[in-house]
Amino acid sequence: MKIRTRLTLLFTGMTAALLLLFASVVYFSFSQDREEEYYKNLRQQAVTKANLLLDAKVSPQVLQLIYKNASGSSSQEEVAIYDTAFHLLYHDAVEIDKVKETRTMIREIAENGQISFHTGQLQVVGFLYAHNGNDYIITAAAQDEYGLFQLHNLLWTLVGAFFTAVVLVFLVGQFFARQALKPVSDMVDEVEEITATNLDLRLKNDSKDEIGELAVTFNAMLDRLEQSFDAQKQFVSNISHELRTPLTAMMAELEITASRERPAEEYRQSMRHAITDAQQLVKLSNSLLDLAKASYDPSEIHFREVRLDEIIMDARRDILQAHPEYKISIVMEEANDDSDDDLISVTGNEYLLKVAFINLMENGCKFSHPPETTVTLTWFKGHTILRFADEGIGMEKEDLPHIFDPFYRGRNHRFVDGNGIGLSLAMKIVRLHRGNISVASKPGQGTVFTVELPHV
Repeated sequence: MKIRTRLTLLFTGMTAALLLLFASVVYFSFSQDREEEYYKNLRQQAVTKANLLLDAKVSPQVLQLIYKNASGSSSQEEVAIYDTAFHLLYHDAVEIDKVKETRTMIREIAENGQISFHTGQLQVVGFLYAHNGNDYIITAAAQDEYGLFQLHNLLWTLVGAFFTAVVLVFLVGQFFARQALKPVSDMVDEVEEITATNLDLRLKNDSKDEIGELAVTFNAMLDRLEQSFDAQKQFVSNISHELRTPLTAMMAELEITASRERPAEEYRQSMRHAITDAQQLVKLSNSLLDLAKASYDPSEIHFREVRLDEIIMDARRDILQAHPEYKISIVMEEANDDSDDDLISVTGNEYLLKVAFINLMENGCKFSHPPETTVTLTWFKGHTILRFADEGIGMEKEDLPHIFDPFYRGRNHRFVDGNGIGLSLAMKIVRLHRGNISVASKPGQGTVFTVELPHV
């Protein structure tokens, strides 16, 4: 069921319930007032007839004649007068006797002063009447034809008005629901035009209500999707380029070697070149896998409390095993109290942090001559701070805004081999740990990478 129809039915149902409640209150209020008013009218007419009998001394035969000749016998009140000993003093129509008074009824009227009830369509009232020092019991019964007719007309009027109002409310509700949800329908039409080939399209946003907020949120999502698609295209393009270079070099080297018979030393040299290219491919593949891991949803990565000094030492050991010629110095600032463990502990993933630190250390060593870098571990307020400093060739000012972009290589790339993934990977890992990474560098004066991580 569409929202428009659901809203219309909900609105119509609520309005119908309110109208039904209102009509019920009006009907039952009118019915109660009519009944009470008619009881009063019966009592008044009965008292008038009793006064004619007791005060004016009108004979009972005359009163009975008036009763019999009155038009509309069902609406003409039937009056009976008794004394308190249940002796009948007067009755309009004894042979009919609509009320059929009993001694118990007379006793109840004498005790309570007045009773009223229904017998069929008739309303009956009985009351104690004091006259000239004597007590009389008077009963009167009649049918309120005019009042019941009005009540019946009121019922049909309310029923007709109720159903007419419900139909009108449904139609009006349909119109207003269509108007209220028209921006949503327009938004659906616009969204259907957006595909993977035209992610640059955006939803129109001419209002500041909830629909406008939805359009803004959807446009923001499209911005992220477009950026993701563009980054993916760029990523695939860069991967293709990076993989093509070592593969082409390897194939060319092998084809040249296989083109004719060569001495054993040339074959060994060719294999060494192929191994070097293969190692570059392995390193690139490992970097891409690490980059993919760093791009995971944080909820999919296992975090626990780890010590940064231990991770740095492990990273240093791995680098020196692969590159014994590198020199990596680690400097730790001393704490003034016993909270040293807490200051250098963070909540994170040990493997990913180690990958980030290895990339930063290797980056410092590769661009320094001799290959040397210094890691300083300190802390300030709620953050643990690591500085990776070298005194190498530094970076140009134009390169600094792009060094964390995947596969970007600055103007100094001609000095060393690389694939441009390491710094981008380090940044993703640091941000995954709710940290921040920055760089300061000048050509010929070295580079300093600063990593800030919230400690435990």
